Amino acid sequence: MAKPTANYAVYLVTDSTPAILGNKDLTEIVEKAIQGGVTCVQYRDKDGEQSAVVATAKALHAITKKYNVPLLINDRVDVAAEIDCEGVHIGQDDMGIEEARKIIGENKIIGASAGNAEEAITACKAGADYLGIGAVYATSTKKDTKTILGPAGVKSILVAMDAAGYGAVPTVCIGGVNTGNTATVLRQSSAAPRKSVDGVAVVSAIIAAEDPAAASRDLLGQVAVGKIADVVGAVAKTAPLSHNMTNLVVQNFAANIALAVGASPIMANYGEEAADLAKLGGALVVNMGTVTPEGLANYKQAIKAYNGANRPIVLDPVGAGATHVRRQAVKDLLATGKFTVIKGNEGEISTVNGATIQQKGVDSVSALSFEQRASLVRSLARREETVILLTGATDLVSDGTRTFRVDNGHELLGNVTGTGCTLGTTVSAMVAAYPQDALLATLAGVVMFGVAAERAVERADVKGPGTFVPAFIDELYAIRKATANADLRWLVAAKVEAVQVEDN
Repeated sequence: MAKPTANYAVYLVTDSTPAILGNKDLTEIVEKAIQGGVTCVQYRDKDGEQSAVVATAKALHAITKKYNVPLLINDRVDVAAEIDCEGVHIGQDDMGIEEARKIIGENKIIGASAGNAEEAITACKAGADYLGIGAVYATSTKKDTKTILGPAGVKSILVAMDAAGYGAVPTVCIGGVNTGNTATVLRQSSAAPRKSVDGVAVVSAIIAAEDPAAASRDLLGQVAVGKIADVVGAVAKTAPLSHNMTNLVVQNFAANIALAVGASPIMANYGEEAADLAKLGGALVVNMGTVTPEGLANYKQAIKAYNGANRPIVLDPVGAGATHVRRQAVKDLLATGKFTVIKGNEGEISTVNGATIQQKGVDSVSALSFEQRASLVRSLARREETVILLTGATDLVSDGTRTFRVDNGHELLGNVTGTGCTLGTTVSAMVAAYPQDALLATLAGVVMFGVAAERAVERADVKGPGTFVPAFIDELYAIRKATANADLRWLVAAKVEAVQVEDN
């Protein structure tokens, strides 16, 4: 059996002491937290009686399994083995990693605590699957903290791990991290584009919260923003190919946008080229701006080539609801293969979902409430097993589990032909460079695009759409260069929130 996969973005460490838990039910808090966005749970009770700890661990495991979230047990390896959960977390004063591995086996997760670079590298050498780095700040939930690192101390450990060849080992920071300081901690501790933490581990920020689900959503949004730098930095570092099959109106614009964000563009509409291009490690954009029988045949050939090479594809169903021909084209393309991201405005995404929407050209219709739009992107993402990006005054991004809103951008984007198409190009660069999480990659592209637009309109030389375009390209370039130089101040402008979507 393979080792469980884990997303460490929002890592909840439980605390059953009266000072933190009070008279609340731990299992109820954990379930609400997972519903809000917690991606990993660690059950910590070092001093509890064995049978009581096992009983609680079993109850928690029943909940975490329902949501496909891993449960790890702190220190008590015997409990983890008895309930057959996903793994354990080992402190510096606990059982050794090698000994724990012998007890729970090779197919379980073992995490370790590290308070300095030496401890981190030693744990990595011993086979730790992830590290908890801290304490970032002093905290009342853990009295045996030896060192307070601060964000700068976390960053120094990340740099040392990367230099020692352990940059791929996931990390979370822990100790005094909460909803009020997570964004600052992530930004100041980041060693992007080399390495940054993969998430935050929190205790009282969720366990003691009046609304655990809301606290978890808040943390998830802040962690997502923190990871954007990794994505943008990966594009700057790797210069991935962005293969655009797009309409003639936007080819030059799209190529310039790709170069600005750090990608290597090629405008190639002939399907015969796709098999060779798909081998170059990039991503494909299928933009339906111009629909012809020959064009559709080329799209289908390229989709099959990129699916065969296991490379990302961004589908932009431009004007999908405008004509019967376009509606049928969407159905044909969806039946041809799988897409990593499907991007469109409300009318286009509604058409992809099966609704008959009469669009006026490529203009969007606006008939749904925010809640309906959020439900649409999540349900369609689940159905197509892809990331859905619904653009508008507020953009929505979902992979069917996580859903985010982005409120960056400016109305001048809507006054320039091709900005929507070039957003697809931007997203293609992100998913090509950061294939491990297509949702975060898409989110990074949307935020970078929106913040660049906001920065552009603030310039004194921008008077309208004509002067906006070169300034916009300049700002995309400036963000890319700043991120490559570990200057993440632009991320302060990111307006991202995790969204709670109710099941229908």
